[in-house]
Amino acid sequence: MRKMRKVFIPATILLVALLLMGALVLPVFASARQPSQQAPAPVLQGGEGEGCLSCHEGIESIRQPDSDMMKQIKAKGECTTCHGGNPNVRGVPTSTVAVEAAHKGAPDTVPFDEFYPDPGSIWVAEKTCGQCHPGYAHRLERALMNTEAGKIQGNLWAWGVAEDQKVIYGNYDVSGSEVLEGTDAYKAYMHELMTAYPDQFPESLEQLPNPTVEEIQADPKLAAFTYQRQQCQRCHVGVKGRAKRADWRGMGCSACHIPYSNEGLYEGNDPTIPKDEPGHLLVHEIQGTREARNGIPTETCVTCHNRGKRIGVSYQGLMEFPYGTPFFEDGTKQDGDHRLHTKRYLFIKEDLHHEKQSRPENPEGGLLCQDCHTTLEMHGDGTIPGTTLGQVEIECSDCHGTPTAYPWELPLGYGEEFARMSERTEPRGVGGLTDLIEQFGTLYNPEAGYLLTARGNPFPEVVRTADNKVILHSATGKDFYVPLLKDIAENNTWSSPNGEVAMEKVAAHMDKLECYSCHADWAPQCYGCHIVVKYGVDAEGNPYTDTDWIASGNTRTSNGTHTTVKSPGKVSESRSYLRWESPVLGVNGEGRVTPLMPGCQVIFTVIGENGETLTHNQIARTPPGTEGGGPEGQRGMDMAPVQPHTSGRKARTCESCHSDPKALGYGIEGGRFLLGYTEDRIIDLEGPDGEILAENAQVQIAGIPDLPMDLSQIVDPETGQQMMTVGSHWPDSGPLSAEQRTRVERTGVCMGCHQNMANASFWNDQVIAKFGRVMSTDEHINVMNQVIQASVATAAAEAPAPAVEEAPPAEAPAPVSAVDQAALEEVKSMVSEAGDMAAQASELASKASELAGEAADAAEQAKTEAATARADAAAAKAEAADAKAIAQEADSKATAAQARVDELAAEPAPSAAGMAIWVIVALILGLLFGGGIVYFTRK
Repeated sequence: MRKMRKVFIPATILLVALLLMGALVLPVFASARQPSQQAPAPVLQGGEGEGCLSCHEGIESIRQPDSDMMKQIKAKGECTTCHGGNPNVRGVPTSTVAVEAAHKGAPDTVPFDEFYPDPGSIWVAEKTCGQCHPGYAHRLERALMNTEAGKIQGNLWAWGVAEDQKVIYGNYDVSGSEVLEGTDAYKAYMHELMTAYPDQFPESLEQLPNPTVEEIQADPKLAAFTYQRQQCQRCHVGVKGRAKRADWRGMGCSACHIPYSNEGLYEGNDPTIPKDEPGHLLVHEIQGTREARNGIPTETCVTCHNRGKRIGVSYQGLMEFPYGTPFFEDGTKQDGDHRLHTKRYLFIKEDLHHEKQSRPENPEGGLLCQDCHTTLEMHGDGTIPGTTLGQVEIECSDCHGTPTAYPWELPLGYGEEFARMSERTEPRGVGGLTDLIEQFGTLYNPEAGYLLTARGNPFPEVVRTADNKVILHSATGKDFYVPLLKDIAENNTWSSPNGEVAMEKVAAHMDKLECYSCHADWAPQCYGCHIVVKYGVDAEGNPYTDTDWIASGNTRTSNGTHTTVKSPGKVSESRSYLRWESPVLGVNGEGRVTPLMPGCQVIFTVIGENGETLTHNQIARTPPGTEGGGPEGQRGMDMAPVQPHTSGRKARTCESCHSDPKALGYGIEGGRFLLGYTEDRIIDLEGPDGEILAENAQVQIAGIPDLPMDLSQIVDPETGQQMMTVGSHWPDSGPLSAEQRTRVERTGVCMGCHQNMANASFWNDQVIAKFGRVMSTDEHINVMNQVIQASVATAAAEAPAPAVEEAPPAEAPAPVSAVDQAALEEVKSMVSEAGDMAAQASELASKASELAGEAADAAEQAKTEAATARADAAAAKAEAADAKAIAQEADSKATAAQARVDELAAEPAPSAAGMAIWVIVALILGLLFGGGIVYFTRK
C-alpha cells in the first residue's frame, strides 16, 4: 500500500504575482469551501499609502500582513509591486476617469512600466513574480504545462501524421534546454537520461503548424492539426482556458496559485468585483503552502487534469459517464449548469491518498497533489521534456521502499529502470535541502534527513526519523506516517497472505511491475475516440469555426493577456463504449509492467468545404515497420501506459491478471465480442437468407473498415501479433511480450480439478466426502491446499523404493580387467549401502506419516486425547529426524560414489566396462532422487 509523498509547491512561486483585481479563475477545493484566511488590506488613512485602496477598500491581503513575503512586497510598494498602475490616483469605483488613470503605467520601484491585470501571467511573470522568484518563468515556459509537447506528439502519431517518435512541436517556439535546478546527482541523472533518449528531450520546439483548408482537402489526416488546436490545447498555462463551470482559472503562476471555485464567483470583500458574475477568483489570496491557505487544493489541479489520461478526476474517484443520474431533488440531471468540465460524472472510488480516512496512526484528511509532486515537476528544471515520463521524477518506492529495502537503501533510478540507462547499486541515502527549497519552501525538522526522489532531489516535506520511520508533512497542515514495506515484511504484518506472496515471495513483481499495476483499483477506459471535423458552412450559412488555443496564446499583448482567436473547422467527438474495471496491462517507457488505458483511439471522419466526405471512419497507420505493423504500419489508435491515480489499499486479485485475457491484451473475454465493426449493419425485416426486405431500410451502425477486433484487444491471442499502438512516445513501451504473457497466463486452470465433476460418483463419493463441499473463497483455497498436500503424501507413500536388482538385464559385458572389476565392486558396494539407507529412510518416513495421521485422528476424536496426539506427533518428528540423518548420510555416500565414478570415467577403459559403470551411476542418482522425494514429502 502506498502513502504518497507530499511535495509542497513553493508558496512563494507567485510571490506577489497575484494581486488579481479580478477576472482570473481556478477551481477551489473538491471537499469543502475554504473562506478567506487573511486580514483585509489596510484601509488608507489620511492619504497614506497607495491610492488603489480608495476603490478596492476591503480587498484581501495577498498574503498575511506579517509574512516575510508580504513584507518584501510592501518594501517596494503595495498593490503596484505586482500589478503596476499609478499609485497616486484616488477616486471611487464609479469614476471611469480615475479607474482609467489608475490602471496605467507603473512606479519606478518595479522593473516594468505598465499595468498588469494578472501579474501571474507567464508572459510577464519574470518581471512580477520574478522579482523575488527569479528563473521560474523561464523554466515554466519550457515545462509541459506550457508546451504540451507530449500531447501534441501523441495525437499526431494517432492521426498518422508523425514520421517517428521524435518530439518537434509545442504550443510556442521555444529553445534552450538545460538542467538549471536540482542536486548534482539529479543533474547527472538527467544528463544521462537526455543522452539516452534524445528524441524525448528536444533542444527546441516549433509552434504547431496550422494547415490551410485547401491542404486538408488534399490530405484529410491533416485535420489532426485542427483537432489539436481547438480541442486539446486549452489547458496550457499560456492561456486563461475555457470559460466553463470548473474550468475557471488564471494564467501562468495564477493558474495554480490563485484560488478559483468551480462556479467562478468572487466571495471576498472587494466592492469593485461583482459577486454574481462568473469568471472571478474566489478571494484575492495566494495559495501554496501551509502558511498560504493550506496548500493548493486538488480541484485546482483538476481544472486542467480532467481530459487526456484524466488523472485528476480519477484521483477524486470520478469518471466521465453519459447518463448524469441520479436525479436531483428538482427532477433534473447533471445537465446545463450542473455539468463539471462540460461532462457528466459517475463516482467510482477515490484514490486512497485522497480519502479522508487514513491509517489508525494518522489523522483524517487526504493528500494534495503537491504533497507528492515536486516543485521541479510543476515548474520545470530548465529542460524541454517531451513527455510526462520525462518530467516526473518520483516513484512509489521513494517513500514506501520495498519489502527488502527502506527508501534510503535503494539506489537512485530505482523504479524507473529505463532500458538504456546504466544500473546503479549504491544506496541513495537521504539529503539536505537545495537552495531553491530553503529560500521559498516551508521548512520542517529534517530529523535524520530528507528522503530523495528516484532522480536524487530531496522531498522537503518527507523526512526519515531517528528510529527509521517516515513522516510526510502535508501542505494541508497535517502530518502522516508513511507505511514502509520493509517494516511490514520484517514484522509480518501483511494484511493478507496475498500481499506477502505477491510483494515478497514473488520477487519478479517488485522488479518488473509498477506498484500501481496491482494497486490501481480501476482506470477510466473510453474506447474509441470518434472524431468528425467539418469545414465549409453550417445550415445557416455560417462558416464552421472554433477557438484556436494556440493561435490565441500567440496573440498575447504586452500586459500579459491574450485575445481569443478562431480558426476554420469545427470538431465533434464521441466514444464507442466505456469501461472502468480492471485495465489492460502492458509495458511503459521505463520497461515496467503498467496499466494501460485508451489514450486517443482516433477514428476520424472529415467533411470538406462543400459538404463532401473526404474520409469516413478512418484509422490512421503509423510509419511502415513500426510496432510490428509491417509495410502498412501499425493502427495508430493508442493504448497508453498510465499511472491511473486510483490506488487502493487492497490490490487487485491474482485472478484479475492471471486468469483474465483482457489483462493480457487479448480483449474482453479474449476478443469474442464486438467483432462486427468492419461492415455497415442494417437492422430491419430480414428474409430466410438474411436479405433485407424493406427497400427504405437504412444503415443503423456504420462500419469501420480497418477494425477487425474489440477496441480493448492489443494482441491477437492466436498469432501474438500486435493490433494497435501501445504508447506513442517511448521506444520501450508496448504490449506484454510473448514470454511475459506465457508466464502470466493461467486461463482455464480451474478445469484441472473440476473436469472430475463429470464423474459424479468419484466427485461426490471421493472428493466431497473426504474434503467437504466448499462455500467460500477461503474454504476453496484451504481445500485446494489439503488436496495438494494429501496427493503428494499419497504419491510418496505409494512410490516403491528403487532397487538396483530390478533394473532390466543388460547384455553381458565384455571381460574387464582386475582393476576395473575391483572398482566396479567398490561402486556396487556403495550403491547397495546407499540403497539400504534410502530404504530405511523410506520406512521411517512412512512411519512418521502414519504417526502424523494418527495424531490428526486423535485430535479430531476428542480434545481430551490431545496430549496423546502431541506425543505421537513428537515421536513422528523424532522418527523424521532420524530419517533425515540417514538420508543425509546416504547422500554423503552417494556423493563419494559419484566422485569415485568421475575418477574412473576420466581413465581409459573398455567400452563395455564403461557402459556398466554409467548404468550404475544412473541407478545411484535415481535412487537418491527417489529417496529424497520420499523423505521430504513424508516429512
